[in-house]
Amino acid sequence: MKSSEVQSAIEDVIAKLDVGELRVASIQNGSWMVHEWIKKAVLMYFPIKGMNTIRLEPFEFYDKIPLKTGFEKLGVRVVPHALARYGAYVAPGVVMMPSYVNIGAYVDSNTMVDTWATVGSCAQVGKNVHLSGGVGIGGVLEPVQASPVIIEDGAFIGSRCILVEGVKIGKEAVLGANVTLTSTSKIIDVSGEEPVEFKGEIPERSVVIPGGITKKFPAGEYQVPAALIIGKRKESTDLKTSLNDALRDNSIVV
Repeated sequence: MKSSEVQSAIEDVIAKLDVGELRVASIQNGSWMVHEWIKKAVLMYFPIKGMNTIRLEPFEFYDKIPLKTGFEKLGVRVVPHALARYGAYVAPGVVMMPSYVNIGAYVDSNTMVDTWATVGSCAQVGKNVHLSGGVGIGGVLEPVQASPVIIEDGAFIGSRCILVEGVKIGKEAVLGANVTLTSTSKIIDVSGEEPVEFKGEIPERSVVIPGGITKKFPAGEYQVPAALIIGKRKESTDLKTSLNDALRDNSIVV
């Protein structure tokens, strides 16, 4: 990576990530595809950058990657102490309350990143998404073939939800407060006569709450976390009305 040509190529990829010309994952032929070469460029960016002091009086930081700037021109509202790293794309209309968006992430237009929410490296967040207070969206750089967390358009993620290990939240889904999802989490649709199990993915317009299932261990039977799909968000031309109905009808805490 000492070659000037290699370093220039890496810098070019990060610059294009920063303005949204490239993204770590995108929809191709109807399904999400991870672009491993872009993740590799992010990984290779760290070794070629030196540590520098970043002063934003009266604050001081010491890091390899500069902070994202020029939010007025970008059309992004940024409330102190919100931070985004260079190499993250934040689209026009996004509101960042005191929060954090890491390198390689993609946050699409008119999304709310609420107080103390974190958007990890390479996470993909769609349009008109609401990340409520304290939401934790995990990052992923290694292995390079691993999928990032993906949240599709119009989803509502309730307070203190934790989404990691490449889980995908379908379009217009509603997650109640404290839902935790990993790649191996049990996701069970309990809205019908028989349970239907999913893994790693919340279907579109699902209304989800935290739950539990009984699991046997050598020391006995214990409850382990699960996510329960208890209904569907109504199809509606007015998404705000649809969201309010979903929250009210299912007594969802957000």
